[in-house]
Amino acid sequence: MYELENVLRPYAWGSPTAIAELLGRPASGGPEAELWIGAHPDSPSVVLTPAAGGAGRHAPETQDGGRLALDALIAENPEHCLGGASVAAFGPRLPFLLKVLAADAPLSLQVHPTLAQAREGFAREEAAGVDPAAPERNYKDAFHKPEMILALTPFEALCGFRPATESRALFLHLAACFELAGLELPPLVPLLLEDLAQPDEPAALRSAFERLIAGGEDVSHATAMIVAALVSGASMGTHVAELTTVVNLNHDYPGDPGVLISLLLNRISLAPGEAVYLPAGNVHAYLHGLGIEVMASSDNVLRGGLTPKFVDVPELLQTVAFEAVAVPMLPAETTMLGQELFRPPFREFQLQRIELAPGAEPVPLAQSGAAVVIVTGGSVRLDSPKGELRLERGASAFLPAAEAPVNVHAVSGAAGPALAFAVTTALEA
Repeated sequence: MYELENVLRPYAWGSPTAIAELLGRPASGGPEAELWIGAHPDSPSVVLTPAAGGAGRHAPETQDGGRLALDALIAENPEHCLGGASVAAFGPRLPFLLKVLAADAPLSLQVHPTLAQAREGFAREEAAGVDPAAPERNYKDAFHKPEMILALTPFEALCGFRPATESRALFLHLAACFELAGLELPPLVPLLLEDLAQPDEPAALRSAFERLIAGGEDVSHATAMIVAALVSGASMGTHVAELTTVVNLNHDYPGDPGVLISLLLNRISLAPGEAVYLPAGNVHAYLHGLGIEVMASSDNVLRGGLTPKFVDVPELLQTVAFEAVAVPMLPAETTMLGQELFRPPFREFQLQRIELAPGAEPVPLAQSGAAVVIVTGGSVRLDSPKGELRLERGASAFLPAAEAPVNVHAVSGAAGPALAFAVTTALEA
């Protein structure tokens, strides 16, 4: 078992305090958006081992004088680190990535490709010689990126298309507000109402989405008029969350197509402990909150707005699933062994939440192949037939497949309960 040192991503939308407060350490002074825990080649965790004489832990040096990264450790012995079933299913790479995510402002509106789309798109861009670092590059690798988020605080998001009739009701409400105030209705609104009235729901959603994602003067003008009416006191009726989101998004991204696209999507509020999963084709954006995010290890993102980054509209339209969906909530399952598991319908990962009062019986770690663990409260002790490792609040570890089975203990004498999160594959153990 190896303790890890992880990479903190300082994206501008990140909270300056939430991750630091969760992990019990001083804040960096800048935005702290994502803590990456895993072996993704862009920001792999660094492996820590006991220093000589037992004086703390350090990162072993590699032959070239660098520090040993987790992806390099795995490459040395994939079968030992990942297990045979994982190598057969996903290759000699850790197939998942764990993140602590803290959004203080909205993330980009985005969608992820299917595995087939990722393979085809990556091969196409490689053959065309598109620089991997180019802003117009869509496919950074040949893998898909299904994901899930477990809320640690109240968590706000947009997630998948709502029924076309519900979106039409929102635009009808806006039209009524303009009429009541004696204001000229933006010409875009009647066109969207016509799009959303089509009896074929996928066609209705696609028509409205295509009209908005095209952007241009009509979209930015309509957005400005709608926001001005709402700020001036137009009634939001029963649509307070959705229309307040329009005002807030326009504050950050004035006139952006994503502002009105938000009215086509489910607006969700997760309570702490609630989770959703996001399959390929699901248009989504995280708006605010702190959570544990788990995903297949990939960097393939097609953006659709709320961002200064490149938006490839034709490729995006090939990737979006134009279907209304119920919010894909992911309830926890409790096993006969007392394990609290979140199991989305993806083979690459499952998440285990581990809460233990001081003196409580240990909980077996659900482990199929490799696992990573992060502690967010108290202290835990991991033990296996091959050794043990104590982790304090804020610490994390990589558990090779060969270490299984592992039990998680609350450290006796610690103040308060221990709380940890562990990720492993969803393959059969």
